[in-house]
Amino acid sequence: MADRGFDVQKQRGFTTIALACFVLLYTPIVLLVMYSFNVGTSIAIWEGFSWRWYVSAWENEQVKVAALRSLYLAVVASFVATSAAVLAALATTRRPAYRGQTVVFAIINQPLMVPEIVTAVALLIFFALIKSFTGYTGGAFLFVAHSAFCIPFAYMPIRARLQGMDLTLEQAAADLYGTPLRVFRKVTLPLLWPGILAGAMLAFVISLDDVVITEFVKAAGQDTLPTYMLGQLRRSVTPEVNAISTVLLAISVTMVVIYFILSQRKN
Repeated sequence: MADRGFDVQKQRGFTTIALACFVLLYTPIVLLVMYSFNVGTSIAIWEGFSWRWYVSAWENEQVKVAALRSLYLAVVASFVATSAAVLAALATTRRPAYRGQTVVFAIINQPLMVPEIVTAVALLIFFALIKSFTGYTGGAFLFVAHSAFCIPFAYMPIRARLQGMDLTLEQAAADLYGTPLRVFRKVTLPLLWPGILAGAMLAFVISLDDVVITEFVKAAGQDTLPTYMLGQLRRSVTPEVNAISTVLLAISVTMVVIYFILSQRKN
């Protein structure tokens, strides 16, 4: 009988280990969502179903301000990062291979390879130098930081989409005397659109959920929703935090699902 090669699914204990990983990963999330509907103040004792903490979060002005800041920051950062990612993807896929291309690819994806805490400290030092020379302490630093570290997350699906696209239509448009800009607008961009949307959504989720870099870069009074929640957890833990976490989870899951659907589109 011919050897069919190694199959991890047929190894002893594979199913048990896989189930244990899923239980350990998702049980805390299920408990978090469940206790966000708890009528009492305990996060460990179920006292009955209620929308109390969602109403409390909705009426909390600090939560509203932090949520609006998070959404605005995520929208701007995803737009800037996606725009830069499109240009970077075109520059690394729509030209012949050149010396140093691997280095360029590594530089673009640097935030994915370097620990986030290292990036946060580096940005803190860099922005501190700028502040010392300019005296500016506004929110632009947050936008620059989020836009920068979101670029590789937008770049990967866009580059993958470009690599999977047939060059025939672009070459035909060029043969018909289409300028490079016109070929991009009329041919490349419509075909690339699912990848762009997928990259933008992934960048949006990454920016919306970020805590480490935001905590290091933000100034006083510039809390985003995740950093506001972190501050609340340091004081006391209430189901209101669970409710806010559940809403963030729902937004993130929705965006990731849409990203997955768009990334699977081939035509």
